[in-house]
Amino acid sequence: MQVILNHQKIHQKITRLGHQIIENCVEEKTIYIGGIIGNGYVLAQLLAKIISDHSEIKVHVFEVKINKEEPWKYPITFSIDEKSLKKGFIVLVDDVINSGKTMQYALVRFLEQATKSIKTVVLVDRQHRRYPIKADFAGLGLSTTLKNRVEIDLNALDSKAYLI
Repeated sequence: MQVILNHQKIHQKITRLGHQIIENCVEEKTIYIGGIIGNGYVLAQLLAKIISDHSEIKVHVFEVKINKEEPWKYPITFSIDEKSLKKGFIVLVDDVINSGKTMQYALVRFLEQATKSIKTVVLVDRQHRRYPIKADFAGLGLSTTLKNRVEIDLNALDSKAYLI
């Protein structure tokens, strides 16, 4: 197990991602940040704080509940009223993107609404796509083997990202 990002670097990356989102949606008054259940939601909350602290943009954070192993098997739900997302600027957040399966299924769910724009954000992009999706913003692009895994611990006091 190798540490690829320590606490300081993770928070530098999250800060940079937050500022990239601000720059990308400078004309928006309100944005909706959907974090995929688990670390994606924690990351979404951290990004929302940075955006709120450094801009006038109103941020609504919500959780995207999805079965990551079999996203087609169970309904994908949001912890926000879906009607509020209509014509909204949506940012979909997860900690790691590998094959793109989880994000692809979540995006399809968002496309059931008439949205203004959807952007994708990840802390680590492993670049092993099997699905036609890309990360609009990534904290770290990482070349790994298919046997490797990336695990992220977003502990408030000592965050770390590991290559296993």
